[in-house]
Amino acid sequence: MSSQLRFAETVENSNPTSPKELAIEVSDVTVAYRSYKDKPSSLKESALRWMRTGKTSSYSTFDALHQVSFSVEKGGVLAVVGSNGSGKSTLLRVLSGVLAPTHGKVVVQGTMSSLVALGAGFDPELNAVENIYLNGLLHRKSRKFIKSRVEQILDFAELTEFSYMPVKYFSAGMFARLGFAVSVDIDPDVLLIDEILAVGDERFAKKSLGRLREFVKAGKTVVIVSHQAEILKELCTKAILISKGHLIQEGLPADIFETYRSKSYEDSATRS
Repeated sequence: MSSQLRFAETVENSNPTSPKELAIEVSDVTVAYRSYKDKPSSLKESALRWMRTGKTSSYSTFDALHQVSFSVEKGGVLAVVGSNGSGKSTLLRVLSGVLAPTHGKVVVQGTMSSLVALGAGFDPELNAVENIYLNGLLHRKSRKFIKSRVEQILDFAELTEFSYMPVKYFSAGMFARLGFAVSVDIDPDVLLIDEILAVGDERFAKKSLGRLREFVKAGKTVVIVSHQAEILKELCTKAILISKGHLIQEGLPADIFETYRSKSYEDSATRS
């Protein structure tokens, strides 16, 4: 099996009349997992089984994503829609580079920040300020740039009084606030978000949404997973619907959500 994941630096478009450049291009991406039926519990058991059958374990494979292809133009805002277990989070992990595809290719133009898992990229032993520096350096930002943003990140996250507390003591809401503030404020070209607007209290969710609107108005590219249809209809320029690892529809957010509601009803009727 082969995999290919490539990130490229932003290239300026010298021809203003040419089609818009792509920020993200996903080509025939498949992510396959093994499901073990009787995985050995010890090295001895593996050796005995291999001597008897020529195999150390028995497993089947399933595709969390299957030959998924789509693209997002620079400045576009893409909604990824689907039921739980459909492959949405797997797709974001592939886009972020956390997970390599089994087959296919992903190209992301420019710098990228992702808020895919709560607290991802944070060292629990470090405090909030130290984690801001750590995340900034991982995104190739200078110490001078990071220093200029620390105060406003802490202020937005409402964590100024907890600046020097190890983040392992943070609540889920504090993690969410810090993660969102850092991800947006390091000024990436592409931002990946997984259900962050559903984390934390309603007041901070509205505050985050306002910041996200500013991010979109600045011409940044966003890929967002959320079940909040009205928000996605407002923010997004395009949507894709994923079901059981397959991309089944691509189009305007309103059309995708109409199909999603219909399909969810059909799935519910099938299971009942």
